[in-house]
Amino acid sequence: MEVIATAGHVDHGKSTLVRALTGMEPDRWEEERRRGLTIDLGFAWTTLPSGRVVAVVDVPGHERFVGNMLAGVGPVPAALVVVAADDGWSAQTAEHVAVLDALGVRHALLAVTKADLADPAPVLADATERLAATSMGAVPGVAVSAPTGRGVPELAAALETLLAGLPAPDPAAPVRLWIDRAFPIRGAGTVVTGTLAAGTVAAGDRLLLGGREVGVRGVQSLGRPVDRASATARVALNLRGVAVEDLSRGDALLTPGAFRSTAEVDVVLAREPEDQLPAEAVLHVGSAAVPVRVRPLEGAAVRLRLAGPLPLRVGDRVLLRDPGARRVLGADVRDVAPPELRRRGAARQRAAELDGQDTGPAGAAADLARRRVVRADDFTAMGWPVPDDAVRAGPWLLAPGLVDELARRVPGLVAAHRQAHPLEPGPPVALVRRELDLPADDLVGLVVRTPLALRGGRVVVAAAGLPPAVQRAVDAVRARLAGNPFAAPDAEELRAARLGPRELAAAVRDGQLVRVAEGVYLAPGVEEQARARLLAVPQPFTLSQARSAWGTSRRVAVPLMEWLDARGVTEKLPDATRRLR
Repeated sequence: MEVIATAGHVDHGKSTLVRALTGMEPDRWEEERRRGLTIDLGFAWTTLPSGRVVAVVDVPGHERFVGNMLAGVGPVPAALVVVAADDGWSAQTAEHVAVLDALGVRHALLAVTKADLADPAPVLADATERLAATSMGAVPGVAVSAPTGRGVPELAAALETLLAGLPAPDPAAPVRLWIDRAFPIRGAGTVVTGTLAAGTVAAGDRLLLGGREVGVRGVQSLGRPVDRASATARVALNLRGVAVEDLSRGDALLTPGAFRSTAEVDVVLAREPEDQLPAEAVLHVGSAAVPVRVRPLEGAAVRLRLAGPLPLRVGDRVLLRDPGARRVLGADVRDVAPPELRRRGAARQRAAELDGQDTGPAGAAADLARRRVVRADDFTAMGWPVPDDAVRAGPWLLAPGLVDELARRVPGLVAAHRQAHPLEPGPPVALVRRELDLPADDLVGLVVRTPLALRGGRVVVAAAGLPPAVQRAVDAVRARLAGNPFAAPDAEELRAARLGPRELAAAVRDGQLVRVAEGVYLAPGVEEQARARLLAVPQPFTLSQARSAWGTSRRVAVPLMEWLDARGVTEKLPDATRRLR
C-alpha cells in the first residue's frame, strides 16, 4: 500500500476528486457532508489498474483548519496538490504548498480540477511553475473534471508513476505511529488510527504510549483485519490497556526502547530566516502539535524548548508555525539531548557545530566524540547509527581514541594520590572515575594498564609496596612470626615499631599481614598453619587445647579461634568444644 495526502484551497474540489478516484466518501462527519466543507481529516482508498493500493488522506482546505491539515500530511510521503481551474492559485493553496515545502516533501502530483468550468491550461502552467520553486520540483500535472470523469483515468495513471518512484520504507525499522484518531468501539474497546511510515505492527505486539506499555489486540488496514501491517500503510489498532479518554491526536505508539522523548532539541532551519524568528511558535511533527519557545543560536541553528516531550530522533523533519504571521519554517532535528549553553560564546560555537553536522555516519562520529561516553541504546534511540570505530564496553559506547587518552592520565592520578596518601596503595576506583569523568566504575578497568592494576577496589602500582620505614617495621614483625607464627606483637610492641592503625591497614592491604582482630596481626598463611597444628589434637577439642597446640596466649588464641570459626575452618559445638570441618 502507498499513502498520499491532498493539499489545496477550500472549495477547489479535493474531496470531490477523492470520491471520483476511490468511489468512497472521505468526509466522515455529517456536518462536513451537509456544508460541503471538510473540517477534519478524511480517509479513502482504492486499487489502481496495476493492482497497487493507494490510501488517500484528505485534508481540510480552510485556513481555520490548517492544524488539522498538518496532522494529515505530517507522516505522509507524497502529496496530491489540487488547484481549481476556475479560481487558480489561491491563498490557502500557497499556505498548503508552503507547508509541503517546509516539510521537505519531494514527491507530488498536481491536479487541476473543475476543468469543465474553465480552461485548465493557464492554471496548470502557473501552478507547475510555482511548484517548481519548492522542494517538490518538477511536478506532473493532470486536468480533471470529477463530476464528468474527465481526466480521472489519466490521474490514476499519473498516480501509478508517482507511487512507483517513492523510496521504499523499511519494514524492520522501529514503529512510531502518530495517532490521528482515537475512538471506542463497543465490544472491542479503544481503537486508534494513523499512517505507519516505517516498521511493522502485528497483533500481540507491545508498544509504548507516553511511557506506559499497551498491547495490540488487533490490526486493521483499509477496513479489513490483518495479522500484521508493514509501512507504508493506513492502520487501525485495537489497543489493550488504555482508555480512549487517555488518548489524543498527536500521541505516538512506539517500539519500546527505540525512541527518546525530549522537551529540548537543537534544529537547523531548512532556510535561514529572512525575518526575526518569533519567541514562541507551534512545532508540528507527525500528527502532533506542541507549543515551543524559540531560541536562535546563530544563522539557521535554533534551540527549541517544547511545552511537552515528544519522541523525536536526529534526522526528523519538523515544522515551525507562527500562527500570528501565518508563516511556516521547516527544520531538521540535529540533537535531541543537547548540551547546556552557559559560557559566553557557547551558542555561537554550538551553531557552528550544528551547521557542519549531518545526520549520517559522519554526524554520528562527531556527536559521539562530543559526548565521549554514552549508553549504546540511548545513542541509537537518539537516531544515530553506531560508528564502526566506536569502542563498545558492555552497555557503553566510547569515542575512538578516548580510552588511550584517559589511560595516559591514570599514572599521574595514581602518583598524585600516593604522594598525598603514602600509606594507601592507590586511589579508589570511584575517585579515578570521577577524575576522568566516566559514568560508571566498570569503565575504569579499560584505562588501567601495566604497571598499574586493579586490586581491592583501587588502582595501584603492581609492585609499589609500602613506604621504606613502614616496610622495615613490617619486615621485623614478619621475621618474629616466622619463628613463632602465633606470637602476635602486643599493642606496646606495635607502638614501639611505629606501626599505628594506618600503617597496619596498609600492610594488610598489601598482603604482608593478616588482621585477625583488633590489635592481633599475624603473617599470611596463618590459617593453614593453625589448621595443621589442630590436626594433631584429638577431636573435638577445647580452647585450652588449641592454645597449647599453637603455643600462644589467650589474647591471641580467643580471637584466632573465632576468626577460624568465621572462615569455616573450625566448628563450635553446643558444649563449647570445637572440631575441624
